[in-house]
Amino acid sequence: MIGKLKGIVDSYGEDFVILDVHGVGYVVNCSARTLQKLAPVGEAAALAIETQVREDSIRLFGFSSDAERDWFRLLQSVQGVGAKVALAILSILSPGELASAIAGQDKAMVARASGVGPKLAARIVAELKDKAPAFAGFDPAVARLSGEEQGQAPQAAQDAISALVNLGYGRPQAAAAVAKSLEAIGEGADTGALIRRGLKELAG
Repeated sequence: MIGKLKGIVDSYGEDFVILDVHGVGYVVNCSARTLQKLAPVGEAAALAIETQVREDSIRLFGFSSDAERDWFRLLQSVQGVGAKVALAILSILSPGELASAIAGQDKAMVARASGVGPKLAARIVAELKDKAPAFAGFDPAVARLSGEEQGQAPQAAQDAISALVNLGYGRPQAAAAVAKSLEAIGEGADTGALIRRGLKELAG
C-alpha cells in the first residue's frame, strides 16, 4: 500500500494531480482544497496517500495533511458516503472546520458539500460524533486545534501538539489533550507546561 508520495507535479486535472515520482506518473485524486495548496507544475510536492483497491481498479487519494486523510477515512464509515462525497466535503471544509461542525452538530455546514443532502448531513454529524471521541464534548473552537487553522491557536499550543504527535500520539488526541490543558492552566501557558499537562491528560 502507498501511504505517501513525494515527487514533481507533472500536470493537473479537474479533481486530480499527476505526480511524477522518479519517472512514474501517479494519478492522485484530491479535494479542491488540497489541489489549491499544491505547488505549480514542475515543482516538488508531497501528499499523504490513501490507496483504495477494488476488483477493477486501484485508486490513489492525496491529502495535504494526515488529519485530512483521517477524516476522509472516517467520513466513509458513514453509510451513503463514498470517496466522491468524502472529497466533496473536504473540498469545502478543512479538518478543523469539519471537526467544529460535528462537535456542534451543524448539519447545515456539512450539507453545503456537493452531493450531500439534509438527511445524509444529519447522519454524518450524528454518527461521527460517537466515532470521533477526541472531538466529542469539546467547544467547537477547541476542535480547530487539530485541523489546519492552527494559526488561530497560541504558538505554545501548536508546538505542544506537534511535540505530542512526535511522541506517537494521533493529532486529534494530541489536540484534545492540549485543548484541555489550555482550559485548565490558561492561554498564557508555555509549551513545556502544556506538554506535561497534555501527557497527564492522555495517560488519564
